[in-house]
Amino acid sequence: MLLGSQLRRLREARNITREAAGYSIRASESKISRMELGRVSFKTRDVEDLLTLYGITDEQERASLLSLAREANVAGWWHSYSDVLPSWFPTYVGLEGAASLIRAYEVQFIHGLLQTEAYARAVVRRGMKGASEADVEKRVALRLERQKHLADPNGPEFHVVLDEASLRRPYGDRAVMREQLQHLIDLSERPNVRLQIMPFGFGGHSGESGAFTILSFTESDLTDVVYLEQLTSALYLDKREDVTQYEKALKELQQDSPGPGESRDLLRGLLQLS
Repeated sequence: MLLGSQLRRLREARNITREAAGYSIRASESKISRMELGRVSFKTRDVEDLLTLYGITDEQERASLLSLAREANVAGWWHSYSDVLPSWFPTYVGLEGAASLIRAYEVQFIHGLLQTEAYARAVVRRGMKGASEADVEKRVALRLERQKHLADPNGPEFHVVLDEASLRRPYGDRAVMREQLQHLIDLSERPNVRLQIMPFGFGGHSGESGAFTILSFTESDLTDVVYLEQLTSALYLDKREDVTQYEKALKELQQDSPGPGESRDLLRGLLQLS
């Protein structure tokens, strides 16, 4: 995405159309669009030709961008899990791992970054009916691996609003749910985690369209991305007007939900009742 955004900036600075850029590398306008969005791999020859077209002759600048292209083609750590993942999900894992701020709203179940191993296993089994135990365990292992990024001292800020429904809908037995509630209480005290609960008692709210995640990055060239997961695919929205609407919805959810301290008390109350 970083390389793609820089290529887009260089193209626009020269007022070159995507169609003309595509012609220069023997490709279509749509391929240039996918390259600039970071959705496809990069051939060194294509990047070299585009840099020439965009008038980039400085050897140091060319070398830097070509190095970035080589890095972009290196498979991420999650590549080894691709056999048990839907085709659209590895992109999300890569974006999540690069994000400096993750904001989310969840209603069906606890967000994957906050799940215990036992709860994650129950969720995966429910979603992968008929899968082998080995495949289930591999998917659970990926979820736990993702959580290491959040626990890292240099990990991202994570602001999440969980609908009360996600806390009351059981995955696994009573012991699994009790462990999960305690885990949420513990995680909510981490300095980089802001956890809020949207209670049933509030009624209708701005999260009516369902779960979503907003990913933000340190690099100024990278736009925020909204991730929306569907049954057979996922959407990645990065147009400013789309992102703004989801940011507004999340801000309202945060304002309408009890603060982190009160939400922690709500979790303790649910734990006593479980």
